[in-house]
Amino acid sequence: MRVNKKYSCLPAEEKGIHIINIRAIEDIGYDQHESTLLNSLSKNPDADCKYGLYFRDGKRKVDYILVYHYKKSSAAKTLTRRVHHNDSSARSTKQDQPLPGKGVQLEMGESEPHVDYHEDDKRFRREEYEGNLVEAGLELERDEDTKIHGIGFVKIHAPWNVLCREAEFLKLKMPTKKMYQINQTHGLLKKINSVIQKITEPIQPKVAEHKPQTVKRLSYPFSREKQHLFDLSDRDSFFDSKTRSTIVYEILKRTTCTKAKYSMGITSLLANGVYSAAYPLHDGDYEGENVEPNDRKLLCEEWASYGVFYKYQPIDLVRKYFGEKIGLYFAWLGVYTQMLIPASIVGIIVFLYGCATVDENIPSMEMCDQRNNITMCPLCDRTCSYWKMSSACATARASHLFDNPATVFFSVFMALWAATFMEHWKRKQMRLNYRWDLTGFEEEEDHPRAEYEAKVLEKSLRKEHKQKETDKEKLTWKDRFPAYLTNFVGIIFMVGLTFAIVFGVIIYRISTAAALAISSTPSGRSSVRVTVTATAVIINLVVIIILDEVYGCIARWLTQIEVPKTDKNFEERLIFKAFLLKFVNAYTPIFYVAFFKGRFVGRPGDYVYIFHSFRMEECAPGGCLMELCIQLSIIMLGKQLIQNNLFEIGIPKMKKFIRYMKLKRRRSLDHEEHMKKKQRYEVDYNLEPFAGLTPEYMEMIIQFGFVTLFVASFPLAPLFALLNNIIEIRLDAKKFVTELRRPVAVRAKDIGIWYNILRGIGKLAVIINVMFVLLWPNHFLGYLICCLNLSLPFLPFSFGNNFSIFFFLFSSVYSLLVILQFLFCRYKDYREPPWSENKYDISKDFWAVLAARLAFVIVFQNLVMFMSDFVDWIIPDIPKDISQQIHKEKVLMVEVFMREEQGKLQMLETWKDKDKKTGENCNNHSPRLSRSHSGSLSSCQSYPLDV
Repeated sequence: MRVNKKYSCLPAEEKGIHIINIRAIEDIGYDQHESTLLNSLSKNPDADCKYGLYFRDGKRKVDYILVYHYKKSSAAKTLTRRVHHNDSSARSTKQDQPLPGKGVQLEMGESEPHVDYHEDDKRFRREEYEGNLVEAGLELERDEDTKIHGIGFVKIHAPWNVLCREAEFLKLKMPTKKMYQINQTHGLLKKINSVIQKITEPIQPKVAEHKPQTVKRLSYPFSREKQHLFDLSDRDSFFDSKTRSTIVYEILKRTTCTKAKYSMGITSLLANGVYSAAYPLHDGDYEGENVEPNDRKLLCEEWASYGVFYKYQPIDLVRKYFGEKIGLYFAWLGVYTQMLIPASIVGIIVFLYGCATVDENIPSMEMCDQRNNITMCPLCDRTCSYWKMSSACATARASHLFDNPATVFFSVFMALWAATFMEHWKRKQMRLNYRWDLTGFEEEEDHPRAEYEAKVLEKSLRKEHKQKETDKEKLTWKDRFPAYLTNFVGIIFMVGLTFAIVFGVIIYRISTAAALAISSTPSGRSSVRVTVTATAVIINLVVIIILDEVYGCIARWLTQIEVPKTDKNFEERLIFKAFLLKFVNAYTPIFYVAFFKGRFVGRPGDYVYIFHSFRMEECAPGGCLMELCIQLSIIMLGKQLIQNNLFEIGIPKMKKFIRYMKLKRRRSLDHEEHMKKKQRYEVDYNLEPFAGLTPEYMEMIIQFGFVTLFVASFPLAPLFALLNNIIEIRLDAKKFVTELRRPVAVRAKDIGIWYNILRGIGKLAVIINVMFVLLWPNHFLGYLICCLNLSLPFLPFSFGNNFSIFFFLFSSVYSLLVILQFLFCRYKDYREPPWSENKYDISKDFWAVLAARLAFVIVFQNLVMFMSDFVDWIIPDIPKDISQQIHKEKVLMVEVFMREEQGKLQMLETWKDKDKKTGENCNNHSPRLSRSHSGSLSSCQSYPLDV
């Protein structure tokens, strides 16, 4: 029968010599060595099917795998063995293996084994679903005789007619026979390109797909009626493995199982445990001796190796193996990493400029000048003592390394860099769309998710007595209102939790600083600020890493209760929630130090206290910039090293080891079973499932924020991001090639919602950098107000930023100057002098300076925004040569169809001419001949009809 040919169960006895026969030989008297010799002389069927890459016939390729768990009671195993020993028909190697729960005949006196109705229900659903797949045209083959005990595999093959049908439904663009010449540059540009190719030849991957092409095949959506247009000389390779698995996955998604209360597709069957996994196979092994050449091995050698970190990525081969969506991610990551090179160079120059001019910085020179001997007011009201400004000399000099006149230029440069990067990526994306035949591709609405269908069914059942038609039922905002409310409250709570944790760290800093300040040891008092800053940053880093994982799970749960209709809607909502929570989690401590710390501290004698005990923390005399730089560098590097790299390496390895130990405990293998080589689908089953690209994009977007948002305080951030990304590309590549199951290829023409997030971060970076540069100017001393020592009455003297005024006023009275140095302490603020009616209130100078800064912020910000938009406008989104090639393809396609139509018209005209000539020949016969040979005349007239 046709079904039996397409849907056959693998017998357990087909591998090697029949296991029952071997046992019978052993019973007769042959030893184990002789049985092993017989087994080695037998033909190995696993080699014919390339160890799981093909069906048992060695001809039909495995395009997809379904995995399921099955249970077989010990009584059933004993009875099955008894039947095999007693029934001679069981010795046939062509007998199908019985399904779980079937094919076992109980003997007289044997008790019926325990029936697991839950497992039977799963088995019935699998049988119906697989029967529907067979009706859809797919061919299946089952294998339960594997090294993994209790795991069954269903191999799926899509024949040629199914591939053609689905390719037409999906409107897949396939290469035609028509080839055309790609426009080449001429003159000077051609010479420059040739020179660049020669220079970059050592860093090009040795992959055929990466070589520059001079000709290209014209592509057209596949049509069964126009198969003559396509190059079908090799049907086996016309649809590659990526395309075949995509086609099979589309059939799996729309095929349903209706024996349950509601329709179930493959996603629902996986969620309910009917199947435990579904995945396409890798092309083969990537390491070892005698490994046949395949794309996976080539990717491992030329892409997923740390030894080729200096080479370009073979993006076309990545797309060919993993699909367009993953190919676009790695292409975007490569462009981002390349663009970090000029940003890193400029950042290093800014840092070196700060190092070279540190001895010429006037504010730090004034702070370090021992001759000034400026006495500063106590940092708290009771236990703190006076201190000298020169003690903060090291902090001021270190701050100049990152805050100097070049910092303003660098902030503007990075704003323009972000705009240029976005435009460069859009152009690169269009080139990839042209090369990958994605021009004109529009994503169609995906199939509804299983959870959405279940929710709609539940709603329709509640209204069954009112409305019989349930096909038009859908979820409205009223149905989702509880979920929306839960999302709003949950997100607000998570943001509040982040703020509370940051506030807790602030309390820790204040209390620790107070405890160390009253310490009896001089070393403890001298290292208060360093100890508090370092420990607080480490606490922040640990909390950020933990909350990142927690917020990722919460964002997924909040998205699930919304019940989005399609997978695309689900992914976009999940990305938005996860990014919002992780953005707040990663940047809140940095925002606090940059814009809030030291702003609300009060003044000596009237400091602001928290809980009536802890004084609000204040910046160092050199400002908070150095502390911000330390916090930004530790959090950025810590996230990259611990969360991004160690977690990506360690957690998959740990999961793989745990899964291996579980499988090892479940195995009950003899020596012969242990020596068998694993099938391809068994090896891939032990790999980690593909969890999507959201984690990969998320870590790079957060890094992009570190590089752009606070780059004015840490010019070396692009350099550290560049070094991390060089490793990240190869780490992700190795993970995709060797550690993960092969993902289903997904067509995509852009990176989706991530592009909008990048643009938003770029706009926000302009605002933050402008505000940061203006709120933290490089003259940190500000206005120094002279106030009275707490034990003496105030004197009516006030001094500004320039200490030369003070020395000028009292140069003639040197002794008075010496006395004043012991009577006055100073602090940084804009306050009224002691003799004013509103002494120590905010002065008018404060409001004047604030107004000037705000005006400059508005002008500077709009100027930078205008420059960014100008860069966006002046650089076209589509390269000129690509637009010309796309237009050329359209013209060539029209010419192909015009020639085809002309050929049809010529054939019709030829047939008409033959009809006319035949009619004229028949009319030219004599009447007598016509009357005497009427049969010949009739045959003459019927000839054109036969043609």
